[in-house]
This record gives sequence, structure tokens and C-alpha cells, in this order.
Amino acid sequence: MTPAAAGGCPTADVQALPSERPPMTQGAKAETVCVGAIAGAFGVRGEVRLKSFCTTAEDIATYGPLATEDGARRFTVRLTRPVTGGLAARLSGVETREQAEALKGATLWADRDALPSLPEDEFYHADLIGLEVVDPGGAVLGRVRAIHDHGAGDILDVQGQGGALLIPFTRAAVPTVDVAAGRIVADPPDSDE
Repeated sequence: MTPAAAGGCPTADVQALPSERPPMTQGAKAETVCVGAIAGAFGVRGEVRLKSFCTTAEDIATYGPLATEDGARRFTVRLTRPVTGGLAARLSGVETREQAEALKGATLWADRDALPSLPEDEFYHADLIGLEVVDPGGAVLGRVRAIHDHGAGDILDVQGQGGALLIPFTRAAVPTVDVAAGRIVADPPDSDE
């Protein structure tokens, strides 16, 4: 079983460095998925420093026009060169350093239909956010609030009545994911171990 990268991108195709992934939160649009973020301006002619959340970073330019999270702006992406911590890119309609700098921190979202189909044991993060999480006996633990990766693998952030519960997204700790039923069965490791 493989969790998807932030924003709902498939791990087979989309993955960010742990410190670069924004956590997906409940309420994100299911029809789009986050595939990257703008880290700031690069140079003086309107290029941006782009952080791709794709396993193959350059794939970000193949998902068609990318939109800001609110959908207010759409950009065609043309990659220009690799740079430290990401890629330099030209975005349609961005001509100056000031315009590029104004986009710093904006996430870029692809239409879900533009992304590849996933194998049976892989999931988009966007599909997991909001799912009910139960233990093997059926007791409700809470709902998936976010998915984090701090370097050692994805972790489900489950919000329940007892507060937040962090569950490693491994086959041992999460034996069943049923997106169609809206439910995850989790057997979290004991915190005393």
C-alpha cells in the first residue's frame, strides 16, 4: 500500500521532499490536486523557483495548465532549468520579477483528470482526507485531518474526540483503506512501545 503525496498526488508519479510538502487539510477540492508550489522569483525576467511534488519533478509541466488553489489564476508551465531546491520555470502571464515574487507561497493545482490512474494499492491524499478511521474492532478513532511526511514516511493525522492521533501509513498500521466506503481500518502501534 502506498499513500499519495501531498495535495492528492500519486506517489508513483508525485512526491515532494518532506519539508516541502504542505499538509492537505479537509475541505480541499477533490476535482483538483496539489502538484507544486512557487518558492519565489528566480532572476529578473519573471521566472519562478518552483517546488514540484512529483516523483519526477519535471512531470509538473505535463499536467496541463495549473491553477492557484482558489482557481483565480491558471498558468501554463514551461520549465527552464533545474535550480537548487527545485526548478526554474516560466509561467504564462508572469513577465517581471515583481509578478513572480507576488506568487511566492502559492500552491499549484492540476485538474484531477490530467493525472494518471493509480494502481489498486495507491491513493491520492485528497481521497484520504476526511475518511473515517476505525480500529480493527470497529471503534471510531476519528477522521483523517491531514497527511504529513517528515522524512520517515507518510503519517495519517487523525482527529478524534481524544485529540490528534498520528498513525504511520504502513500496511501493518493501516491494513484496510476503502475509499468508496469512506473508511480506513487502522491498528495504531501502542504509544508505550
